[in-house]
Amino acid sequence: MSEERSHKSYRPLTVLTFRLNYLFSELNAVSYHFLNLVFHVVVCVVFLKVCKLFLDNRSSVVASLLFAVHPIHTEAVTGVVGRAELLSSIFFLAAFLSYTKSKGPDNTIVWTPIAVTVFLVAVATLCKEQGITVVGICCVYEVFIAQGYTLPVLLDTAVQILRGKGSIPYSMLQTLLKLIVLMFSTLLLVVVRVQVIQSQLPVFTRFDNPAAVSPSPARQLTFNYLLPVNAWLLLNPSELCCDWTMGTIPLVESLLDIRNVATLTFFCFLGSLIVFSLRYPGDSSKTVLMALCLIVLPFIPASNLFFPVGFVVAERVLYVPSMGFCILVAHGWKKLSNKSVLRKISWVCLAVVLFTHALKTLHRNWDWESEYTLFMSALKVNKNNAKLWNNVGHALENEKNFERALQFFIQATQVQPDDIGAHMNVGRTYKNLNKTKEAEESYMIAKSLMPQIIPGKKYAARVAPNHLNVYINLANLIRANESRLEEADQLYRQAISMRPDFKQAYISRGELLLKMNKPLKAKEAYLRALELDRTNADLWYNLAIVYIELKDPTEALKNFNRALELNPTHKLALFNSALLMQESGDARLRPEAKQRLLHYVKEEPQDANGYFNLGMLAMDDKKDMEAEAWMKKAISLQPNFRSALFNLALLYSQTAKELMALPVLEDLLGYYPDHTKGLILKGDILMNQKKDIVGAKMCFEKILELDPNNVQGKHNLCVVYFEERDLVKAEKCLVETLALAPHEEYIQRHLNIVRSKIASLSATEQSSLPADGTATVAAEGKKSSFQNLKGVKNEQKPTRTTVDNNKGHSKNKKQTEKNNMDKETPKKSTKEIKDIEKKRVAALKRLEEIERILNGE
Repeated sequence: MSEERSHKSYRPLTVLTFRLNYLFSELNAVSYHFLNLVFHVVVCVVFLKVCKLFLDNRSSVVASLLFAVHPIHTEAVTGVVGRAELLSSIFFLAAFLSYTKSKGPDNTIVWTPIAVTVFLVAVATLCKEQGITVVGICCVYEVFIAQGYTLPVLLDTAVQILRGKGSIPYSMLQTLLKLIVLMFSTLLLVVVRVQVIQSQLPVFTRFDNPAAVSPSPARQLTFNYLLPVNAWLLLNPSELCCDWTMGTIPLVESLLDIRNVATLTFFCFLGSLIVFSLRYPGDSSKTVLMALCLIVLPFIPASNLFFPVGFVVAERVLYVPSMGFCILVAHGWKKLSNKSVLRKISWVCLAVVLFTHALKTLHRNWDWESEYTLFMSALKVNKNNAKLWNNVGHALENEKNFERALQFFIQATQVQPDDIGAHMNVGRTYKNLNKTKEAEESYMIAKSLMPQIIPGKKYAARVAPNHLNVYINLANLIRANESRLEEADQLYRQAISMRPDFKQAYISRGELLLKMNKPLKAKEAYLRALELDRTNADLWYNLAIVYIELKDPTEALKNFNRALELNPTHKLALFNSALLMQESGDARLRPEAKQRLLHYVKEEPQDANGYFNLGMLAMDDKKDMEAEAWMKKAISLQPNFRSALFNLALLYSQTAKELMALPVLEDLLGYYPDHTKGLILKGDILMNQKKDIVGAKMCFEKILELDPNNVQGKHNLCVVYFEERDLVKAEKCLVETLALAPHEEYIQRHLNIVRSKIASLSATEQSSLPADGTATVAAEGKKSSFQNLKGVKNEQKPTRTTVDNNKGHSKNKKQTEKNNMDKETPKKSTKEIKDIEKKRVAALKRLEEIERILNGE
């Protein structure tokens, strides 16, 4: 109600029925339409009872049947939002029926029906505002029907009282008392209603109701012409349209306009009926009077005569006035059918009217099958309404048929060249078609239609928030170009300068400032937007992102939590707050992070990222089986999920299931052949578990093709050369690796081992010892050196578990005890200490590497 765009339609009971529909069937349209149909049937039944107050039974049935099938009601009954008309009509008629019982014997007042009437009037008003007009009908009924006065009698009585020749009759005093009670209750309802809308009328644009902003006499002439237009729709509902705004009915700008004849004819006919009904006593005049009251009084709020409304003509607001029209028709038919000459013709005409109206109503319902069929049917009636062209375009746009949608949007700009929204639609569609240049040109045209700043002149101009979106859309378009970020920021600031309460401009500008690496300014923008709307969960979420950029995770988490307080199902807040908790390293936050991710995957069951991060949480908690299940779920939804594939393989390698990791790595490298960490992991498993030196060598060579300076890949290739007994090539490889990472102590140590082995072999060959004994020693020494190198090499491998490395070191220890290596002999006295140190260093390096891989992925 407080927002400017609000139509100030306070209809809580109507909304309540929608909530009940949603409770039982959510957004299944069938239940909504069925309930509308039930309400229409109830209205028809209650209307029949009202008709019987003024018509005989046969004529009452005719009036009710005509009302039931009249095509003008399609918008109110078939259109779900028309339920406001239906509900209000039920209580409107019930209030009137209750009031008719307020006259007791001897013209006494029965207060209970009056109290019930006041209550039902309030209920009708809470369904739709026009419900309050039943009070006027009750007043007319009391004076001219219940008391039997005519206008001449009332005038004569008033003249006698003013001349002092008589006093007010007691019956008239009772009537005045009842009318005062009714009017006072009405005034109270009006005061409450004005308070609800905060004493502000709704604001509409000139496109909604062009006559409302037109100068005199065009405004008065057009508004008066609209009365016969509505009457014609009741009399001949052959051309119905769901939207009569914009250029549907051209303005009547001159007294010489031929359409003024229709206005004059209408008022003459209406005036003659009013004179007949008020001047002459009798049942016929009373019937005509009540029919006129049902036509005129409920229509007054929509007539534009007292205050402007947001439409030119609306078929749904004729729902109640059509009751009076149906009574008039039934009354006229009764007069004709009572004449023997016209009796058969009257019955034939009645049958034709009811049949054709029913057929038209049935056909009209098919127009309401979808947005596209509805607006296309409207274009058959009226091609001068740009909103209809736009709405057909929107319907096609929703179906992703952008090419056809563009044609309708362009036609809208031709029908109404100054329609800012139509040019914005053209721009948006060009953008969807990736025609950036054309999109920018359309946005620029729309921007040129906005109120322009006149230097040195102050003036007030109301700018509709939806029109300001042209600045947002244009800025969003050009900010894709990194060189035009400042230009985009200028557009956001221009929108804010035109309307400082334009929340969306602050939000979009905050996003841009983050992109421009200005988090402090982005924070200011979001805080300003929060001053305008503190209940917007998206704003709190965006502010949390800013705090992440500012390296303040504590504040970021607070804002994520605030967003979730306002919207517990905010998907991005659930996901990113869970990641923030996970990254904090605080084990106490992991249970809550898990709950949020579980909530997220419930909201987004097809998003593999949710399951992947649940798997990462399980890995942090050492729940390997659970982690495996989540990773597999993520991969089943997204088979090429890079991080999930690698981390599942890593999980297998850490839990002594290296051979199960190989198929996963094959899938990973099938999708991403240049995945360096995957190649390292695969090479390690092939060499250490499968003993496939050739396969491992291919993996490490592939790494060096992708990145010649990859230290880990090159080092492991050196180890492969050692496995192949090519010590010279291994030495050269290690020298090159050491040049890439001169501070890595383990590479220098490995190089020393290789050189020691080369020297040992050279000395052995020169000594020419007996083949059997010395050769055995040489072979064992070679094996020992290889195992030492192999054990140290695995310090850098994330896939090697502590158990495997301990086995390797144990084997190295045994081989060293069996042989007398020249370089190793002086170290035998401290061998155990060295083994323990090597184990400790290897374990530390493995942990560091695993952390690097996890953080990188």
